[in-house]
Amino acid sequence: MRLHHLTLQAFGPFAGTHTVDFDALSADGLFLLHGDTGAGKSTLFTAICFALYGEPPVDRDLMLRSHHAPADLLTQVTLDVTISGHRLRIDRVPQQMRPKKNGTGETPQKAETRLSRWTTDSAGKGHWEPSSKSHQETGKEIKDLLGMSRTQFCQVVLLPQNEFTKFLYADAGKRRELLGKLFHTDRYAFIERWLSDHSRTIQKNRDAARDEVLHLAARIHQAAGPDLKSQYDAPSADAAHDVTDPALAWAGDLIQASQADALTAQADAEKAKKNQLAQQKLEAAARDLHRQQTTYATAREQLDWLDEQTPHQEALTRRRDQARRAQQLAPLLHALSTARADHSRAQSSERDARTRLLAEHAELEAADLATAGQRIRDDIAVLNALLPEEAGLHQLTTELKRIDAERQDFALQQSTARDWLEQETAQRTALEIRREAAREAEEESRRQQTQLENLSGRMAAAERRDAHRAQITATEQRLAAAEEEAEKAAQAHIGIRRRRTEGMAAELATGLTDGAPCPVCGSCSHPNPAQAPDGHPTREDEQAAEKAHQRLQQKRDKIAAELHKLREDAAAATGEAGDTPLASLKADHETLTKQLADSLKRAADRRSAEEGLLALDREHTAMTQQDSSATAGLSDRNAHYDNLSQHHAELTAKLDAARGTAPTLAARIDDLTRTADHLEQAAEASRTANTATQTLHTRTSEATDAATAQGFGTLTQAEQALLSEQDLTGIEEEINTWREARASHQAVLDDPALQQAAAQPAADIETAAARRAAADDQHAQAVTASSTAQTRTTTLTDLTTALAEVVDRLKALEQAHHTARHLADLASGTASGTRVRMQLEAYVLAARLEQVVAAANTRLHLMSEGRYALRHSDHQAAHGARSGLGLEVTDAWTGHPRKTDTLSGGESFFASLSLALGLADVVTHEAGGNPLDTLFIDEGFGTLDDDTLHNVLDVLDSLRAHDRTVGVISHIPELRRRITQRLHVRKGPTGSTLAHLTEAAE
Repeated sequence: MRLHHLTLQAFGPFAGTHTVDFDALSADGLFLLHGDTGAGKSTLFTAICFALYGEPPVDRDLMLRSHHAPADLLTQVTLDVTISGHRLRIDRVPQQMRPKKNGTGETPQKAETRLSRWTTDSAGKGHWEPSSKSHQETGKEIKDLLGMSRTQFCQVVLLPQNEFTKFLYADAGKRRELLGKLFHTDRYAFIERWLSDHSRTIQKNRDAARDEVLHLAARIHQAAGPDLKSQYDAPSADAAHDVTDPALAWAGDLIQASQADALTAQADAEKAKKNQLAQQKLEAAARDLHRQQTTYATAREQLDWLDEQTPHQEALTRRRDQARRAQQLAPLLHALSTARADHSRAQSSERDARTRLLAEHAELEAADLATAGQRIRDDIAVLNALLPEEAGLHQLTTELKRIDAERQDFALQQSTARDWLEQETAQRTALEIRREAAREAEEESRRQQTQLENLSGRMAAAERRDAHRAQITATEQRLAAAEEEAEKAAQAHIGIRRRRTEGMAAELATGLTDGAPCPVCGSCSHPNPAQAPDGHPTREDEQAAEKAHQRLQQKRDKIAAELHKLREDAAAATGEAGDTPLASLKADHETLTKQLADSLKRAADRRSAEEGLLALDREHTAMTQQDSSATAGLSDRNAHYDNLSQHHAELTAKLDAARGTAPTLAARIDDLTRTADHLEQAAEASRTANTATQTLHTRTSEATDAATAQGFGTLTQAEQALLSEQDLTGIEEEINTWREARASHQAVLDDPALQQAAAQPAADIETAAARRAAADDQHAQAVTASSTAQTRTTTLTDLTTALAEVVDRLKALEQAHHTARHLADLASGTASGTRVRMQLEAYVLAARLEQVVAAANTRLHLMSEGRYALRHSDHQAAHGARSGLGLEVTDAWTGHPRKTDTLSGGESFFASLSLALGLADVVTHEAGGNPLDTLFIDEGFGTLDDDTLHNVLDVLDSLRAHDRTVGVISHIPELRRRITQRLHVRKGPTGSTLAHLTEAAE
């Protein structure tokens, strides 16, 4: 991967549009990113990561939108990059809020992604060709070309010193977590989990098979019962080896015992069957004799009972004969009965009809009643002629009520309108007062808003003022301490130089040799060379003191510059905020905020008051119209009501005379109609009663003469003797039934076989039945015992067959569980006989760690001048913990390994850097060997001395020699002097800016 151009727009601390030309910046293969803390150096890498993967380097939410950018400038990143030989341009716009194109306010801006490829046409001219606008397609293509996930990219392309110092010091667990993410070894953890789950599944199936064997054994034991015995012991859960072949032997022995018991029970059942048949024959003979004896005795009893009924039968015969003679008088007797009934009904109807007549009509004869009814019918005709006028009176009454209701409604509308118009003036005055008060509150709120904005600015300036003053105090203390240290270092340097100058003769004497001329006097003889006193400083001591003095001077100057900058910032903040305490400003701000809220609340009433005035105007117009309309309508309805009232009074007087006491003409007509109907009904009933009396006298004379002729003394005797046809038939049937029954029982008594059976002793069927029942019980018990024995044998055979199948399955599961458990233990590192407790994933990661350590040591050897080498360790961890990812450092000076946390700060840095570079090589190789032409190294150089820094830069130069571009992110001034290609990131109140510098700093 090689970076060409990066364009940022409203991104992070960069408010405008900035472009980084990596082609120019990488001209020397090594470039430096430097600038103040918080200026945005790391933001460049964030932009690169966001362009490639659509996400920032960290998993947490990160604000990409610049707070300094204008509202109409969208946040956007464009990256021109070559990956695996493909030149790509990636444009990404994150989701953000932007101003609406029409109107005010903001609207969401959706995230956008555009991928383009650099292609060459047939004429050899290159251009960008759009490739995709899909987030998913672009992300997949970038990931496939790089061969790395976002996490791997951030660990390989950006080498964060702090993170790899943690990796250097981490325990095996944390180191495993990081390596697992980079090398995607979760598949090995999945294999380990699958083997463990598979082992538990097979164990569960084996235990289930064992439980099934024990369950079948319990069922076999239950089916066998306590009577069957076996020479083998039943299987139990305590002895796992007894649930296979010994269990089958025990079950087979029980089957043989059951089969022998079934043969014995079958022989007993056949013997009981023969005895049962013999007893059934004896019981049948006894029951037949008992039936014959019972039949004869019953016939004797019934014949004696029938003989006792002979007098009753003779009386029935006499009654039958009288009824036959009376039947010849039946037509006359029926006609007499009908005449009696008609006479009684006619008299009753006449009495009822006369009870409904008026008192003056109650004693009239039939002809007079008819005449009175006709006179009433004539009066009804006269009243019917007046019915239309009564209907007209009802309509007139309804119309008067309607007009009166309209008069009242118009009067109410008139009153309502005039009352409202009287109250309108007070309402209008109140609304106008509210409108004026709201307008004044609105003007007051504008003034308060301006004051509040000014006060907020002063509060922010006061906060900066107080913060700068606190920093000034601390920085002054630091400057005093630095000046004191620099003064001491200067005195020490001067003292060492003076002492070295005083002993210079002794220093020169150390270089004299016999026969060689003295560099001072030229003599080749050195009889008494000067001797250096103890503790005489060397040239190296003087140089070291000078460097210490210079370093402390630089520290003092840096603090002095920082103090100057703080004082300028504090003065600027004081000029803006004044000397008013921050607490007072906050109190004023809170008071003014409350006043503004109150003013806005009062100003909000203006619209309501104006709407009320508009509504009042509309209602005034409506009420004025309502008053005029109601006055005109009321006058019209009063005149109409007076005319109708006079006509109503005249018609009412006429109809009252015709109605009499009735409420209406219809009611009067109904009363007269009922009276006429009652008179006509009474006349008809009187005529019918006279006719019925004459018919009854005639029928009585005819019936009396006929009864005397048939031999009856009186008409009453003939009527009593007469029976209905049904009663006569019933008497005939009763007489015939008695005669037939007597003949039937006599025939039974005459049967010789029954006479012979009656002469024998009484049959004992109870004894015969008891003997037969005992034989039945004995046979049933024998059959049940035989069936039970046979069923038990069948059940034991079936259960034993099932047991054999489960035992075969159990044997296979036992073997499978042994194999699966062994594989799971091997994968988890807990198998017996293993040298170290290393899991499968840890084993794979240990191999990767060895590769990383081997790649890291090639750089660490150069950086440490051959002193240090990293070594992978798989020793057993403490307290039996998992092992396999240990890391230690070997010191060539002592020849002994030691822990990584014993390294100094500078040693930890170049050891961590070696690890990071080694890991980058291994991950790159793991990702398919795609070359990563650009690397970024973040900080850590400040912990190195000059020689070590030189060695580290040599290693970085070696990376550059392999056609890699290395970007260093650091604050160290020495790097600015040694690296010519630099990208300076400056921060300011309006956002950060970028500057490409091409000369070493002085």
